[in-house]
Amino acid sequence: MTWQGWVQIAIFAAIVVALVRPVGDYIARAMQGEATFLRPVLRPIERVLYRLGGIDEAVEQGWVSYALGLLLFHALGIAALYALQRLQPWLPLNPQGFDQVAPDLAFNTAVSFATNTSWQGYAGEQTLSHLTQMLGIVVQSFLSGAVGVAVAIALVRGFARHGSATIGNVWVDLTRAMLYLLLPVCIVAALFFVWQGVPQSFSGPIATKTLEGAPQLIAIGPVASQEAIKLLSGDGGGFFNANSAHPFENPTALSGMVQMLLIFLIGIALTGTFGRMVGDRRQGWALFGVMAALFLIGLVAMYGAEAHPNPALTHLGVDQATSATQPGGNMEGKEIRFGVAQSSLYATVTTASSDGAVEAMFDSFMPLGGLVAMANMMLDEVIVGGPGSGLFGILLFAIVAVFVAGLMIGRTPEYLGKKIEAAEVKMTMLALLAVPAAILGFSAVASVLPAGLAGLGNDGIHGFSEILYASTSAAATNGSAFAGLSANTPFYNLALAAAMLVGRLVVIVPVLCIAGLLAQKRRVPAGAGTLPTSGALFMGLLGGTVVVVGGLTFFPALALGPIAEHFALFP
Repeated sequence: MTWQGWVQIAIFAAIVVALVRPVGDYIARAMQGEATFLRPVLRPIERVLYRLGGIDEAVEQGWVSYALGLLLFHALGIAALYALQRLQPWLPLNPQGFDQVAPDLAFNTAVSFATNTSWQGYAGEQTLSHLTQMLGIVVQSFLSGAVGVAVAIALVRGFARHGSATIGNVWVDLTRAMLYLLLPVCIVAALFFVWQGVPQSFSGPIATKTLEGAPQLIAIGPVASQEAIKLLSGDGGGFFNANSAHPFENPTALSGMVQMLLIFLIGIALTGTFGRMVGDRRQGWALFGVMAALFLIGLVAMYGAEAHPNPALTHLGVDQATSATQPGGNMEGKEIRFGVAQSSLYATVTTASSDGAVEAMFDSFMPLGGLVAMANMMLDEVIVGGPGSGLFGILLFAIVAVFVAGLMIGRTPEYLGKKIEAAEVKMTMLALLAVPAAILGFSAVASVLPAGLAGLGNDGIHGFSEILYASTSAAATNGSAFAGLSANTPFYNLALAAAMLVGRLVVIVPVLCIAGLLAQKRRVPAGAGTLPTSGALFMGLLGGTVVVVGGLTFFPALALGPIAEHFALFP
């Protein structure tokens, strides 16, 4: 560890904290149709979109209609992206002359980006045309990011309203999330990336020669526009196979810092939105405090694991100390221009969110570093999470926390003046158990079937970690990978697609049901037995609930993978 690395981390943390309230307030105003500085420009466009879609923005929906709209939205998105990949050879903007994508890979990719997962079983610059990248991948990144924001806002309305049969209009929420939030930020971010040196072109590959004189093709394309939305929306899929480790996606240290801020921007800001919409900003800061504490714990563990020498290499006499001529620590799989500190920070950011973008090879991280990455995802995206998913994820755990507190004192639990009863708890547990069931179930099956074992790049402990990471990444809608696993096979393409659908749809439908149930309830006044939910006591209870639930669920699997591998490093 170096002081320069800690300064970089401190700067990132300070900017994140400073963004919570202003961006959170903007999201609240935009999603509620209130005045914002962009409204005079965008409101006429919004009206036209409603008119073209036959949408009456004044008509709201109950949770069932809202959920059915989102399910239909996902189905259409999957079908559209699948068709684009299969019809690719006969469509324009294909200067590379790419053939159609195989059916199982096309289905996996379509599900991946429609569910905000961004798992990629292909090399983007060698598989997808410019049209498929733009009209397929980029569009689904916008749409899936908007879905997460819409679901989070619907759940917040459930807490904020009382005696209401509706939680909003799904089509209005999706429109406002894209028009007022995702699109403006992405325009600015794309221009910034072009300034930093990220390509934005319709041209095909550039023919050149290496220093040795051998011919080489350098892929370029509409990269900057895809880079902006992949980070902001939590979709994370790269134009290039190397993702943000590629110099065309992440050319400078400054671009890397901005990328991390974009990944966290909406997730952390929605805690401020929550506080504003429920009428008590302290509630939002309490959720943010728990997220921040869990993030910092993971970051310190990740940085510590990667900054220390590899014990196996130390035993062989390899010099891994930090000096004027070498950065020290575990530099395998890391970009020299970024180093251990930024690589550790980026890895923690991208797995604490649901983004999945990478600027280092996770398969080469130390076992404890890989454990942190997995643990971040296993906690159901509550450490900031993706746009919207982090907020409704931690609110699910908040319901569990107040339920446990109610059991301790023999009182019906309450949260923000709403009684938490059997129906809400059942839906909460369904949502929270769906992801672990998909992760552990898929890992178990893939670890014994020949089709699952055939994709391993490593035998033994690390091979199991590769399978566990893949299932975790898919079910947690993250999309990053221990890339030693060859997952572009019919078994993995179809199985991981199923895990993505479970991790997305079997979570958001119960969340919307909870929103509908809470919106119908009247607020009850706080009494002597009411647990305050904006102070340190509740924050500790909430953080403890997240850690204990995650620990009890996943510790056996982690013990068989990264924990066992860590101890195996010592002779």
